[in-house]
Amino acid sequence: MGLVKAFCAVSLDGFIAAPGDDISWLEADRPEWAPMASGPWSHRPEDAVTFADFYAGVGAMLMGRRTFDVVHDMHQWFYGDTPVLVATGRPLPHTRPTVTSASAPIANLVAEAQELAGDKDVYLDGGTIIRQALDAGLVDQMIVTVHPTILGAGHPLFAGAEQRHAVTISDVRRFGDGMVQLTMTPAREPSDTSPLPADGGPADESAFGHA
Repeated sequence: MGLVKAFCAVSLDGFIAAPGDDISWLEADRPEWAPMASGPWSHRPEDAVTFADFYAGVGAMLMGRRTFDVVHDMHQWFYGDTPVLVATGRPLPHTRPTVTSASAPIANLVAEAQELAGDKDVYLDGGTIIRQALDAGLVDQMIVTVHPTILGAGHPLFAGAEQRHAVTISDVRRFGDGMVQLTMTPAREPSDTSPLPADGGPADESAFGHA
């Protein structure tokens, strides 16, 4: 079984889209007096994980309904024949045969997406879906590209999560003209995996080593 991953871009103040689901700012030209990078960072070679690189390992997508509506209205479908599971309780418009809908708790949705993905990864897309999966402890990795633009308002990526999450950064790379790509792993408290004694008494302390 593969990993459950998020891959997205976010503004400096934490939004994945401006009000009205506007994402044009991600590719908007910037004036010469407002470059994305300067100094040493501007000379750093571009070495980020591209969408194509990431998507090569994806076997299925779990997408929020708002995100689906936005990409459905675009002139280009980015996901090929990859199975796409849309979390919604409303009927979907006539769309591709690879797209299905489901309404269930987030753990069930992720499990269904994992079954569709087989040995490959599940790609989470949409702020609400990512936050719900994060709160449920189901996210294995997040690759977030930070765009040096402050929107002031919009649709958040992490704001609205129901609990605090410690995150470990494993890699930092440059994307495009100067965006910063962070590869992160949600930190999880280790669970006790020592064997349960047959008599139901205390676990064998030798399984934990010596103090």
